[in-house]
Amino acid sequence: MSDLSDEEAEEEAEAYLGEYDGERNSEGERHGHGKAELPNGDMYEGEYEHSLRNGQGTYRFKTGACYIGEYLQNKKHGHGTFYYPDGSKYEGSWVDDQKHGYGEYTYANGDTYAGEWFNDNRHGQGTYIYKETGSMYVGGWVNGIQEGEAELIHLNHRYRGKFLNGIPVGRGKYIFDIGCEQHGEYIQSEEDKGRKEEEEEDPSLLAAPKWKVTEITKLIHWMPNVEKEPSPSEGPPAAAAAAEAAAADEAVEETAADEKDKMQTNAVIDESAEHRDDMPSLHKVSSEVFSPAKDAEVEDEETREEENEEGEEYQGTASLEDEEESEEAE
Repeated sequence: MSDLSDEEAEEEAEAYLGEYDGERNSEGERHGHGKAELPNGDMYEGEYEHSLRNGQGTYRFKTGACYIGEYLQNKKHGHGTFYYPDGSKYEGSWVDDQKHGYGEYTYANGDTYAGEWFNDNRHGQGTYIYKETGSMYVGGWVNGIQEGEAELIHLNHRYRGKFLNGIPVGRGKYIFDIGCEQHGEYIQSEEDKGRKEEEEEDPSLLAAPKWKVTEITKLIHWMPNVEKEPSPSEGPPAAAAAAEAAAADEAVEETAADEKDKMQTNAVIDESAEHRDDMPSLHKVSSEVFSPAKDAEVEDEETREEENEEGEEYQGTASLEDEEESEEAE
């Protein structure tokens, strides 16, 4: 971020100097819309009030910087956009010539910050996006430094925890896109703790804390604990359970009744088939359809008949062989 305090000081000092073309009041003061070309090369075009820039205006610096926005008594105040010579830009709220409130800053290297400002510094809640890596910091800021609860989001994982002086400290967790979380704590070595008091004036000299893993768990999906109220038709849970049990009993009774009807139908069909010689196949068909047990008995009987036939055939063959042997003996 460029420092234009000198240029803005010149802007303040040259407020009443230079050529002016515009409206004036009865006292000859610059009042209303006007255009001024200052001796230092800067130019302003916009609203004046009692010779002070007041209202909407555009101030162009000879360095290439430019401010387009609101003024109050020669100071940037309200909403405005400042274009810096290095290509960076701030668009947002101003108070007393300083970035204050909500604003969005685009830096020369492509990084962006969108969030709260206080006295020209990132302060409060904000989101900083690193263009080169695509990483994103979402959380607290104090006087331009990452501090407080925050989330550092990378391409395939993220860290959620507390930051101090721009680095993570204390307990936190890494959340991976593969579906697990790594819980742990950032701690400083004993050597770093011993030097901490000596280097309090320059925290950047302290070594980065080490990450210590405590456990790895599955990804935890947070769901709101909302109890569903039963509708009038559903009734209380006990009544619903009783209704389900009654429905199950009724289904069992219907099944039993169906089985009884089927058995009665089998009996009627079998009886009618026994008394009708002109339909010998009816008993067989009804057995196949309604009485698989009887069909098995028929198959067993047929098997036994076949075995008997085979036995009789074997016995007949044996008798014939005996007769032949007797004849030969004679």
